[in-house]
Amino acid sequence: MNRSNNDQKKQLQEINKARRDRRIIGRFFLIVIAFFFVLCIGRFTYIAVSGHVGSVNLSQRTKDKYRDQQVLPAQRGSILAEDGSKIAYSDESYQIYAVVNKKYHGLNNKPLYVVNKKKTAHILSQYIPLDEDKIYDILNTHDKKAFQVEFGNAGNNISLSVKEAIDKHKLQGIYFNNLPQRAYPNGIFASNTIGLIQGHAKDTSTHFKGIMGIESNYNDLLHGTNGLDTRYIDPNGYTLPQTHDKVKEPKQGDNIYTTINVNYQHYLEQLMSNVDRKYRPESMQAIITDPKTGDILAITQRPTFNPDTKEGLSDAWSNFNIQDQYEPGSVFKILTLAAAIESKHYNGNQYYHSGSIKVGGRTIKDWNTSGWGDIPLSQAFPRSSNVGMVYLEQQMGANTWLNYLKKFHIGQKTGVALPDEVTGNINFQHASDQAITAFGQSVDVTAMQMVQAVGAIGNKGTMMKPRLISRIENPNNHQVKKIAPQKVGKPVSSTTSKEVLDAMRDVVQQDYGTGSAYKIADQDIAVKTGTAQIAGNNGSYLAGSNDYLYSVAGLAPASNPKYLVYITMKKPQINTEAPEKMLSEVFNPMMQRLLGTGKIENITSANTDVEMSDVTNQSLSTVQQKLDQQKLTYGIVGTGSTVVQQLPLKGTKLLSGQRVILLTNGAMTMPDVTGWSKNDILKLSEITGKKVIFKGKGYAKSQSVSPNAVLNNVKQIVIHLKQ
Repeated sequence: MNRSNNDQKKQLQEINKARRDRRIIGRFFLIVIAFFFVLCIGRFTYIAVSGHVGSVNLSQRTKDKYRDQQVLPAQRGSILAEDGSKIAYSDESYQIYAVVNKKYHGLNNKPLYVVNKKKTAHILSQYIPLDEDKIYDILNTHDKKAFQVEFGNAGNNISLSVKEAIDKHKLQGIYFNNLPQRAYPNGIFASNTIGLIQGHAKDTSTHFKGIMGIESNYNDLLHGTNGLDTRYIDPNGYTLPQTHDKVKEPKQGDNIYTTINVNYQHYLEQLMSNVDRKYRPESMQAIITDPKTGDILAITQRPTFNPDTKEGLSDAWSNFNIQDQYEPGSVFKILTLAAAIESKHYNGNQYYHSGSIKVGGRTIKDWNTSGWGDIPLSQAFPRSSNVGMVYLEQQMGANTWLNYLKKFHIGQKTGVALPDEVTGNINFQHASDQAITAFGQSVDVTAMQMVQAVGAIGNKGTMMKPRLISRIENPNNHQVKKIAPQKVGKPVSSTTSKEVLDAMRDVVQQDYGTGSAYKIADQDIAVKTGTAQIAGNNGSYLAGSNDYLYSVAGLAPASNPKYLVYITMKKPQINTEAPEKMLSEVFNPMMQRLLGTGKIENITSANTDVEMSDVTNQSLSTVQQKLDQQKLTYGIVGTGSTVVQQLPLKGTKLLSGQRVILLTNGAMTMPDVTGWSKNDILKLSEITGKKVIFKGKGYAKSQSVSPNAVLNNVKQIVIHLKQ
């Protein structure tokens, strides 16, 4: 009995203990749960109050998730000529695309995708160079997940007039991207000086950066400030209710006004191209300035490039007028004579023995190696006697001569408003080096340094900094910053400059002068010619028959110079004329144009220039009639009856006989390009988007794609050229 009671009592104790253990464990878990619950409540409260999880700002994260920002690109400023006509400006073209995703709806569930594909294809075929069936195939893409489709090159570079014409049809699901682009309406027109831009796509905008010339030097001012369009959208792209767009408007870039005269520049380009084709030099340079202000009225070089088509760019990256340093040769004698007169070491009536002279163990000879016997120093300059100039250098002494070189800023940058200008160099170590600098050897200059230095002779001894930019205009607030002409020195007096001009007259007028080729009837011309040897890589001079740099510097009217013309020609390959005659084919007609004298024979007048109008969205027959009246030729791409694209663009200056490429609606077809120039074929490549491979040189002789063949599936076109 007792055992039974004990067992019951023991069992009861175990039950009580189990209950107690369960209560303890239950309370423990309850406390733990309560602790975590309080902890979570605290954490949630902290997050709700602070809006942060760790280092993450939840409020900002939410904004970022639903915020849509689009960059509003600033319009790049224009580069203009001195009369305000545009040399480079920003234009707009459009890219067309079609939304094909059937989930894309607007308010009231209105479809925002292409619904009627056949109708859309039919209408678009009238405005872009694709046939109706091809457009229909693109709209029926096999990619079921595709949101939108594009039309390749045929859908790019749509003009505003064509876009507006398409918009009138109110096609569902057809949209346009705005594509800013840079236009250079004059083609080859001081190209290396004006420069070029390079663009790259980033997000939804296009960023342009100047990579050459004024475009590069003033990139920050031209670029402007981009704007920003901020809105809040849901995952389907719709604007969230009770939110508002925030728009920061873009600020247009500044407009840069140059000192370039449009008429002079066009004419100089014509003359340089003619001489370049005729004599095929390795390079040429030409600068025209007003010596009284330093204004650059025209400037060019060969080789150069067309900034619209990029033709020639691979051979013309350098701006020779500020980056090519060379020994100037006898044109440098202008400075030698000026220094000798100014330092009182010149007596024109004093005689010296011409032919040759020894300096520092080196024999220096005249170009006429036998010389002219004993002649007065007054004849040394017009005869271009090296020995006479060495004599003047010895009279002055090396230190005095070096001092005048520095006064003329030889070996220094001019500071013209262009990037990457070089300094040049003066080699003055030995007596023989010092002597030959007197006739333009052992000294390296740039063309810009030469026009600055020689300009002092045309401005009564006062040297002006070359001025390329006259003013900068901010179109946002209409403020204008004027850049005044800048005096940078007075190396010689007005009396000395007058005496040097008289000597330069003799170069042209005296029968013993070397510049008779530059004589212009009834005009007062002052000139100095130059022939310089070209240094080779091994330090010695090249010895070929055409291994020379020929040059001329001229001021007119000599009594009171208004114009300075400086031209160089390096290593002409065709030597059918004397160097002076070659250069005179640029110098003489250019100087006549500057001085306002009559029509020049065998040179097309700039008055025959035609400004290209916008002919897009017009009937082909109307456009053909208009171009015929303007004496322009044309090439037609496409089978349609309406012009949808054109090259050159509106505003481009063309000469009579130049070719315009017209792209019509309908199927894109290959024209017969026999006899076309390389430049015309590059326009064809640009407007069709087809790669062209050239073989040979000259004009088109044959083509790999037959005339009238459809170009849709053609990847490249081979054109054989022949002189």
